[in-house]
Amino acid sequence: MDFSLSAEQQALIDTTQKFAHAELPALAKEIEKTNTPPPRSLLKRYAELGLMGVNLPAKYGGGEMSHLDAVLVLEELAKISCAVAFPVFESSFGPALAIAHFAPEEMRARILPKICSGDMIVAVSMSEPQAGTALTDLKTNGVITQDKVIVNGTKRWCSGAGHADAYVVYCRLSDAPGAKGIGAVLIEKEASGFSFGAAEHHMGFRGIPSADMFFDNVEIPTSNIVVPAGGFKQLMEAFDLERCGNTTMSLACAQSAFDTALAYVQEREQFGKPLVDFQAVQMSLAEMKMKLDGARLLLYRAVVSAQNGLPSIADSSIAKCYANEMARDVTGAALQLMGGYGYSAAYPMEQKMRDAWGWGIAGGAIDVQKTNIASALVGRRFNQRAR
Repeated sequence: MDFSLSAEQQALIDTTQKFAHAELPALAKEIEKTNTPPPRSLLKRYAELGLMGVNLPAKYGGGEMSHLDAVLVLEELAKISCAVAFPVFESSFGPALAIAHFAPEEMRARILPKICSGDMIVAVSMSEPQAGTALTDLKTNGVITQDKVIVNGTKRWCSGAGHADAYVVYCRLSDAPGAKGIGAVLIEKEASGFSFGAAEHHMGFRGIPSADMFFDNVEIPTSNIVVPAGGFKQLMEAFDLERCGNTTMSLACAQSAFDTALAYVQEREQFGKPLVDFQAVQMSLAEMKMKLDGARLLLYRAVVSAQNGLPSIADSSIAKCYANEMARDVTGAALQLMGGYGYSAAYPMEQKMRDAWGWGIAGGAIDVQKTNIASALVGRRFNQRAR
């Protein structure tokens, strides 16, 4: 088993890193300050460099590279900030993958080239006021009448809400109970009857907008059905890859925090010598490095095992859960090593820590991943409902 990256993959990392450090830091600072999403010009720049839809098929304008290649690209961008990396996250690990794997060919040909060219942002909308972890309790419904679907309901915690051009919306497309009635439709932002609530303000994730979404007799053509009723299992299989994107974002937060702290402890002196010469600092650095490498190996296992398909729920949940916990630990330890400088908003460490906490909530909370892992171990799902 070879754990080394190929020469082509290392070149991909080097090229992305060079671009990221040359063009993104000033923009990232402005986004963090104003809490506004990245400008559309950034998406066009990403597309120009071939960074949108890295792992999507070439016939739709994608890079047709591996999921691992997409991970390598995303990590380098997210080391600058999660917000500037988010468009690439959405194009390589988000709803674009559900469309690429499960949508009708007509929709793939219509939507995916626009994503890869930077002309369209597509977000995913799953959660509702009374359906978060208990996703199969969702109430948003789409009534199919001849050649139309009429959608009604409310969605919550949608990253990209109000900014994205279209949304893959999980909803009930039949009267069948539970997961059997759930499918997904594509709803464009300008659809009549589709509106947004007030912008939310989170502890982190600045520049990644979120808001409630309201559907009041929204009419869409049946050609906008991504997955019909009964396709919930397919949707969640695609979401297993989204977890790998989430894992990458966590890893990037932690790695960039570690890199900053490592440089700091070699430059900062106390009692006449660099901080790194103190054994306690050495122990902390070693513990952070072990956790980072563990998270990276688990992530690589998940995406390499999937090759060009989709990762298993066990591999993706293990990778996400470990990386989410690791990122909180490592960013906290890195902040502590930097003391007052780490805690100061004038330096990036506190932002890394705030964003790191968010990834352990987004995309299925840490405890949910542990339940997924236990389910995979015993070969059955656990009923979480009250009897």
